[in-house]
Amino acid sequence: MTIPFRKGRYAVRLAATPADVRQCQWLRHRCFFGAEGVDADRFDADCQHLMVEDQAGRLVACVRLFQLATGAEIGRGYAAQFYDLSGLAQVDAPMIEIGRFCVAPDVLDADVLRVAWGALTRMVDDVRVAMLFGCTSFAGTDPAVYGRAFTRLARRHLGPVPLRPGVKADAVHALDAVAAAGAGPLPPLLRTYLAMGGWVGDHAVVDHAMNTLHIFTCLEVAAVPPARARALRALA
Repeated sequence: MTIPFRKGRYAVRLAATPADVRQCQWLRHRCFFGAEGVDADRFDADCQHLMVEDQAGRLVACVRLFQLATGAEIGRGYAAQFYDLSGLAQVDAPMIEIGRFCVAPDVLDADVLRVAWGALTRMVDDVRVAMLFGCTSFAGTDPAVYGRAFTRLARRHLGPVPLRPGVKADAVHALDAVAAAGAGPLPPLLRTYLAMGGWVGDHAVVDHAMNTLHIFTCLEVAAVPPARARALRALA
């Protein structure tokens, strides 16, 4: 795999030591909980952790990656605790579950995300990944805040029925059942997925532990528009 690499002011590498992983867990806690602490769970040990560092060696972004040889392994991932993924389990091709994708709150440079996507593009090409998937997080647990966004997703961006996740969690909200009133925005990461041809599941899952709403998100690599694919490979 052709990582690590440097692009402009940033360097990308995979965590190589427990201390590296702990740095990622600290940054994740700051981003998702707004305070100092460690965000760690049972999935960390089975994952790779992509790190983006600035010229001073400071961690400015990280992504957790779980590589699957085929969809048959999907039950071991993070998203499987919230969704029935039996449709995707039939996919006979490499996949990567992307999770805990975050950028340090005080970093506003868009190049950080571009470099992270460049690294992911390298991994996709090296392993011949067919799908990227994960949970997109909306802050808070009140779906009404995101009524307009959820309505847009339900009307324009639902995935194909054979692959779309089924309901598994106890607390869920169908996207097309939320009143189209609240004007809460789509998260930037989800906008990126959709711009590349990604799709979403038809319901949001309430996660009280993280104070968030999860929406399953999937990107089929073959669906990425050619111009966008060329741009991503240029970053890589």
